[in-house]
Amino acid sequence: MRRLGIDYGEKRWGISYSDEIGVATPLPALVASQLSARWEALGLLIRERRVDELIVGYPYNMDGTSGAMTAKVDAFVAEIGARFPTMRVHKVDERLSSRHAGMHWSLKKMRDERRSGKLDSQASCLILQDYIDQVEGLPDFDLEEEDPADPD
Repeated sequence: MRRLGIDYGEKRWGISYSDEIGVATPLPALVASQLSARWEALGLLIRERRVDELIVGYPYNMDGTSGAMTAKVDAFVAEIGARFPTMRVHKVDERLSSRHAGMHWSLKKMRDERRSGKLDSQASCLILQDYIDQVEGLPDFDLEEEDPADPD
């Protein structure tokens, strides 16, 4: 399953990608000043990477309620449906994803990374990986050491 993760923002969209292996990796954010250019770039990514699903971060408030930004994300998801009618779209709770994405950076670096879109793409990566882990589950590793003398 090929997936794109999206951390929606009014100025830029953080983007991440995962193929059949199931590991999310950040891609350059879509930061074009013209909204039409961002939509065109998203369509190109979907076609080039043969994406099956879009995973969009959904910005609930800390108390679990919807706020002003959730309405904007709902409108964004509706636009995805209009532009790419066969694309499956999943909304995933994104509370604190941007904070976790930049938690090891200094404030200056975080500001610089936000402007470039790197922070948004890192947040998108966390959103996408969280979705993959929920849907596909984590592998079950047997941590017991085998006895080399025991053939079973």
